[in-house]
Amino acid sequence: MVALLFISLAVCLLFTVPIAISLALSSLCVISIGYPPGMMNMLAQSMVTSVDNYSLMAIPFFMLLGIIMEKTGIAQGLIKLAERVVGSKPGGMGTAAIVACCFFAAISGSGPACVAAIGSIIIPAMRRQNYDPAYCGALLASGSTIGPVIPPSIPMIVYGATVGVSVTGLFASGVIPGILMGLVLVLYNKFVSKKRGYAPATQDVEEKGANVFKEAIWAIIMPVIVLGGIYAGIFTPTEAAVVGVVYALFVGKFIYHQLTLRKFLDGLLEASVLSATVMIVMGGASTFGRILTLEKVPTLLTDTLLSISSSPIVVMLMMNVLLLIAGMFIDTTSNIILFAPLLCPVATAMGFDLTYFGLVMCVNLCIGFLTPPLGVNLFVAQKISGAKLESIIKEVWPMIGILAILLVVIIAFPDLSLFLPRLLGLIS
Repeated sequence: MVALLFISLAVCLLFTVPIAISLALSSLCVISIGYPPGMMNMLAQSMVTSVDNYSLMAIPFFMLLGIIMEKTGIAQGLIKLAERVVGSKPGGMGTAAIVACCFFAAISGSGPACVAAIGSIIIPAMRRQNYDPAYCGALLASGSTIGPVIPPSIPMIVYGATVGVSVTGLFASGVIPGILMGLVLVLYNKFVSKKRGYAPATQDVEEKGANVFKEAIWAIIMPVIVLGGIYAGIFTPTEAAVVGVVYALFVGKFIYHQLTLRKFLDGLLEASVLSATVMIVMGGASTFGRILTLEKVPTLLTDTLLSISSSPIVVMLMMNVLLLIAGMFIDTTSNIILFAPLLCPVATAMGFDLTYFGLVMCVNLCIGFLTPPLGVNLFVAQKISGAKLESIIKEVWPMIGILAILLVVIIAFPDLSLFLPRLLGLIS
């Protein structure tokens, strides 16, 4: 049955059937052949119950929050602030792009949304500073992988709902690794900028940025409200997402004066479509995962990996290689729903904290935003930068290597991710 499940899934994917439908069809194939007729109801029940989760309500609201930021100029205020702070240094516009990604990551937990919101504004500015278009696209695509690591994070919400781990603890675990991702990309950008002679921002940009802090203060307050409310125990992540949307609507309408009814309705539609895509994938993947559990695949996988090595680090590295390969072909949400139930028993057997493992899994799969053939961030960046996809891929490989090395560091030093959750008393 397990072989039939994976073969039918592979056939569906080979014929470019959408991942959500592929998961449901492969599950339906196995249930109809290998299980009693009464089990057929499990498919429909699983698809409904898997998304009937209070924590998952945060996803559409965080998506809407990011869209409102993009449409009302809030994201532009963050970019101007980043330009003002670091734009005058060598390679300053590239550094500003990474810093802006970190700012945006602290508000909306989506990588592709970060590329779209930040890239559409800062890539044209980078090109005016004679940055290579392919490098612009690769740098923005890489910087936007920080989006789902620095809280709030949509993949972390999905992991928490799937595994039953505190989403607040997961959020706290992503702060230090997310900042480290930004730092290593900034250092790489400085190295490349000096080598290629990318100039700092012009005096004109600096003069225009004289009052940017005043303009950006409303945007800076947003993550303080959202994340501060979560860590202080005032809001749940779902409630914080709603509060963030209300705050963004207020700022967009009464401070920036750019929010219109048409923009709001367009934002609702866009957030609804994106959220529906995630929920449908979760429904199909949940049924797929239940069949794997019934066939005792998690136990089999645990025994297999432990038979290869009894070293926790070696087993962790093997699981991460598997996730890196999977991230090349399957989107982040689907990977979490598929592999978290399979790999968490292995992680538990090796003594790893599931919050730490969730953070490692999230960082790993975020690298999948950059790896062909799926590489969602690459496609969004290519559309915005206008460069050829092949050129962007060539530029992005060193950044993938740097992020992979950082992933190994995060694996080797669990306290990088667990220090803050423990400090806040979110985990023992």
